[in-house]
Amino acid sequence: MRGLLDAVMSLGHGLELPEVLRGIAKAAVTLTDAEYGALGVVGDGQTLSQFLSVGIPGPLAERIGQTPCGRGILGELIRHPVPLRLTDLTEHPRSYGFPPHHPSMHTFLGVPIRVRDEVFGNLYLTQKRGGAGFDADDEAMLTTLSIAAGVAIDNARLYDESRRRERRLEALGEITRTLLSGADAGKALHLIAERAMEVAGADCTSVLLPSPDADWLTVEVAHGHGAELAIGLSVPAARSLVGIAARTGRPVDSTDVRTDPRAYSIGLKQGIGPVVAVPLQIDTGALGALRLGRLTGSPPFDETEIELVSGFADQAAIALELAQRRAESEELAVLHDRDRIARDLHDLAIQRLFATGMTLQSTTRSIADRPDAAERVNRAVDDLDTTIRIIRSTIFDLRTSDRPGLSGLRRRMAEIAQTSARALGFRPSLRIDGPVDTNVPDELAEHILAVAVEALSNAARHARASRIDVTLVAECTVILTVTDDGVGIGSGTGHDSGGLANMRTRAELYGGTLTVEELECGGTRVVWRVPLPC
Repeated sequence: MRGLLDAVMSLGHGLELPEVLRGIAKAAVTLTDAEYGALGVVGDGQTLSQFLSVGIPGPLAERIGQTPCGRGILGELIRHPVPLRLTDLTEHPRSYGFPPHHPSMHTFLGVPIRVRDEVFGNLYLTQKRGGAGFDADDEAMLTTLSIAAGVAIDNARLYDESRRRERRLEALGEITRTLLSGADAGKALHLIAERAMEVAGADCTSVLLPSPDADWLTVEVAHGHGAELAIGLSVPAARSLVGIAARTGRPVDSTDVRTDPRAYSIGLKQGIGPVVAVPLQIDTGALGALRLGRLTGSPPFDETEIELVSGFADQAAIALELAQRRAESEELAVLHDRDRIARDLHDLAIQRLFATGMTLQSTTRSIADRPDAAERVNRAVDDLDTTIRIIRSTIFDLRTSDRPGLSGLRRRMAEIAQTSARALGFRPSLRIDGPVDTNVPDELAEHILAVAVEALSNAARHARASRIDVTLVAECTVILTVTDDGVGIGSGTGHDSGGLANMRTRAELYGGTLTVEELECGGTRVVWRVPLPC
């Protein structure tokens, strides 16, 4: 009785669940004078999720191999949770024998451990020292110990749950501060994955998001075991645990991912046993999944841990949604800023330039007797008109860039000019006047782009120019002009006749013309002209 009281008192001192479980098994062996003892924790499916043995040395346990899963005599207590005492367990009809290298065992005593009317596990004892069998006193003592063990286990579980919730609150607070600080989504996801792994007691974690191909989910963030190999791996959304979680919007767990038919066989499974995947959900539905795993032989994730992980998944979804909203807000701010600049240019700059031009034109009448001065004033007026056209083109570009539903001719012309710089050795100047993105049909825009590419290609191959000016004007007529300061078309090298023929054909399809002329000061001007409906 003194030994029983000491054992009960010692159980009350422990708060860490693994420590309490091993203390219960050791106390049971000591009280009953058994040579071997074990404590098995009952998991889902009426099998043993944990098996802690006492009396078998470590090297021998390694030679025996896999721990029992709850068949045979051990499973009898799972199916019928009442004390079981046997003189020779090998004669029981449920006995399956022992694996190789296992020590011989005959006498047996087992009792269930209940925690709040729920069978938590069982205590197993074999081989009472001295060759005698376990008696009624041993059974009564072990039953009493199991009751105290149930209380100690319940306290340890409550303590462990409170500690985990405390760590979860601390981690979520850190994540919330990171999100509110304006950190980018990548940094937030890394923090969320790392803290989720710590709080859930996992060995690896990863965040999977949809690939450009919506049928696959790709690992964007990974921490822990195998993280370096996991980054960039993809799993099918229709045939994987994370895909099921993302599609159904509910957590999915597995006690052993190596044998689970729902798991997709990739490097993520190497060395990993229990796995849980929880969906990342936003307003539009599930976006991806947060996946946590433990090494082979570790206990599976319980309901409390899955609930904790789901909280981190919610934070990850918030991080992704905040990043999306922030990007949309920044884009909207840019568009508003463009509209403001365009409005200011139109209302202030153009009007002032127009007024200055009108003043200069009126001045020419007062200096008509001075031809040189009048000519300079007229050139200044022409320069002002050109400047006004450039500003108007810029205004239109500001108001139409990146807007949906437009052909993007301005943008694509700029891309062509930038691309041609590699062949030319310099970037040609580009000026666009008029509403080319709205007034030029998409089909005609493709021809314009092709002509611009051909003209710049010809200049790169033959002109030996140091400057090229490209102008696109769209009013009642679309006019593409490409002017270079090269050797000209009469130098003997010439431009590509096949390319010119193609450019002329493209113009004639729309009732237009192509003209190529050599400039007096050197160089060539190509003018491609097509009428537009006004």
